[in-house]
Amino acid sequence: MKYFIVLFLLPVLVLPVFADQLQSPTDKGTLLVSISTEPAKPILGDLTKLKINFINPKTNEIQEHIDYKVTVTKDGTPVFGPIPLTHTSEGAVTIPVEFKENGEHKITVDIEGLLFQQIPPETVTFTEIIDDASDQTPSDKKVGSCIIATAAYGTELTPQVQLLREVRDNVLFNTNSGTSFMSAFNAFYYSFSPTVADLERQSPIFKETVKLAITPMLSTLSILNYVHINSEGDMLEYGIGIILLNVGMYFVIPAIIISKIRNFRR
Repeated sequence: MKYFIVLFLLPVLVLPVFADQLQSPTDKGTLLVSISTEPAKPILGDLTKLKINFINPKTNEIQEHIDYKVTVTKDGTPVFGPIPLTHTSEGAVTIPVEFKENGEHKITVDIEGLLFQQIPPETVTFTEIIDDASDQTPSDKKVGSCIIATAAYGTELTPQVQLLREVRDNVLFNTNSGTSFMSAFNAFYYSFSPTVADLERQSPIFKETVKLAITPMLSTLSILNYVHINSEGDMLEYGIGIILLNVGMYFVIPAIIISKIRNFRR
């Protein structure tokens, strides 16, 4: 039941919540590798969940049965790993890492096996900025994406996920009210979105259900790319209008239909 409750909340919550997620191909292009952290902003001295997904670039789906190694370094000095060559049958792993210093960290993923076959080693390296060691904003350092939508469509490169990014970068981040709106929801969103994304990867039926559920919302959000928002007032008006439109589609209309059916049966 709780998963259905989360599903109904998606239209309201998916707009403002973009997880900091990195995605890049290996040096030889056999796989795409995506990385995100939980929490999105690691806390020094606490364990951070490093979530790694291996993606087949031809199908944009999670690639199963990968042999990999992971190393985290700072200024060339290892702070985690390298772990021994490890096999994942699911193609998605979560590794606890403790960051002890501020600054730039390099996360290197080495891939040496695919579908139980040894392959020439391939490597991909990501940069993770801890705390405020860089003056660059998160959007300069990371490719933000919606965790739930990315899991539903298989990759952040799909037009649907790109639409969410465009609304975030070109509309919401251009106003104080839009930025505040996103920040206020992030803490709550991060408490359940990784779980929903994992369920999508594990259950194709749930994945398609989520995709179907967010499609009407994506249609309404596309409106924001065709209007001119020149003030905080414009942002509030359009934002509230979009939210009310989604509430009507996802809650009011189904409630009316259910009420009519009940009355008809009587």
